Amino acid sequence: MKLHHIGVVVNRIQDSVGELKSYISFQNISLPIPVVSQKVNVCFLKIGDPALELIEPTSTESPINDFLKKGGGIHHLCFEVSDIHKELDSLAEKGATILVSPVKGFDERLIAFADLNMKNTRCGLIELLETKRES
Repeated sequence: MKLHHIGVVVNRIQDSVGELKSYISFQNISLPIPVVSQKVNVCFLKIGDPALELIEPTSTESPINDFLKKGGGIHHLCFEVSDIHKELDSLAEKGATILVSPVKGFDERLIAFADLNMKNTRCGLIELLETKRES
């Protein structure tokens, strides 16, 4: 398991990238990528490892909409894994709540979300991202 990115919920990717660029020089900034299954657009800002992922809702039915209404900000940590199903089973056995079973995410890779149900840490939401498979 490797930390892939830190997800940050924003109102508008374009506005947030503009603000961040006035303070930070990024190696690479991706174009916004639609993630239809989650009703969001995402944009990756590369400064090294891990990357920063900006997430904006594309619909009022987006799962992040309520989070944005509370001010947005750091939403989740994403870990890259070789077998997403095995990792989800392991997390569930340890008491995590699986919120989103594997669906296609960005780059046609499987993603899933789990709540670690942590009492003493605010950011208990994690995303799993399956390693890109060679064709």
